Amino acid sequence: MKYAVIMAGGIGTRFWPVSRKEHPKQFLDIFGDGTLIQNTIARLQGLVPPERCLIVTHERYTEKTKKQLPAVPEENILAEPISRNTAPCIAYAATTLAKRDPDATMAVLPADHVIGDVAQFHDTLDVAFDAAQEDDALVTIGIDPTYPATGYGYIQYDGPGAAAPDLTAHPVRTFAEKPDQSTAERFIDSGDFLWNSGMFIWRADTILDQIETHLPDAHEAFAPVRAADGAVDADTLTDAFRDSPHISIDYGVMEQADTVYVVPGTFDWNDVGDWRAVYDLSEKDEHGNVIEGEVIMQDSSRCYVQTEDRLVVLVGLHDKVVVDTGDAVLVCDRESAQQVKQVVEYLHAHQFEEYV
Repeated sequence: MKYAVIMAGGIGTRFWPVSRKEHPKQFLDIFGDGTLIQNTIARLQGLVPPERCLIVTHERYTEKTKKQLPAVPEENILAEPISRNTAPCIAYAATTLAKRDPDATMAVLPADHVIGDVAQFHDTLDVAFDAAQEDDALVTIGIDPTYPATGYGYIQYDGPGAAAPDLTAHPVRTFAEKPDQSTAERFIDSGDFLWNSGMFIWRADTILDQIETHLPDAHEAFAPVRAADGAVDADTLTDAFRDSPHISIDYGVMEQADTVYVVPGTFDWNDVGDWRAVYDLSEKDEHGNVIEGEVIMQDSSRCYVQTEDRLVVLVGLHDKVVVDTGDAVLVCDRESAQQVKQVVEYLHAHQFEEYV
């Protein structure tokens, strides 16, 4: 049976100062059409119903998750006691599903993507679900790139070359890290690279076997969780996460395994990774500005400005991001939006925890 596992434990540091530890990105209504996590569940309808959706989130967010997703059964909200990257998160979800349904096939989806053309998204997932039934198959979705992006990882695959990607599971040749501009242009020109979407599809028992092979420490750490009858007590779960390596499923399994496939996706997709992405996805005025709140613009263009409680005035500024939350103000070049993460690291390092 088909299931969806939604990873929703991150803090969204590139969305500071709006995204904070107590109210992170996935719970924000960024575009005025529902929160990111609500939209993630909504777009699955017709393919995977809420009762077969599992949410893996940090324990501090379980109440927020219940409130925002009332259609998801409470027992499907899995609380991580410690944030340890995606490999332990997926090990926990796969272990839970394998106990409930030995034949479970799971789509693992981040909670913070924006996806257009839901019908095409469903068609792509259907192909991936079918491909995941093959022995030991690990399937991911790659996005047909529309420009030489440097903010995404890439997947090279045995595909049609210069022809348009076809809706088929193709063997993966290699994974590539976020490239520089010239490398990204070379990837695009080659015709056999896709953006790495971070979406995965596999049988629950398959990914558990692959974790045992490639991440034996994680497999051993979760042995008491697999052995537990019924609900897992808090201490056992905490020990499992604490003893697991802090590693992503990409590094830990996908880049090591031999039976990895990618289904090219041609639907509109954005991982909404930073404020530049919000600007790109938002409706703009005649000067290319996106304005949220009480804002006056003079001789300013192509800016994203958001304010909550007070007037913000821009004079002679271009290609900037300005976000005012009352207790903090972010001003940065739009092309430097990814570096906001470093600001949060600085705040942690210098004991500015009230702003994180």
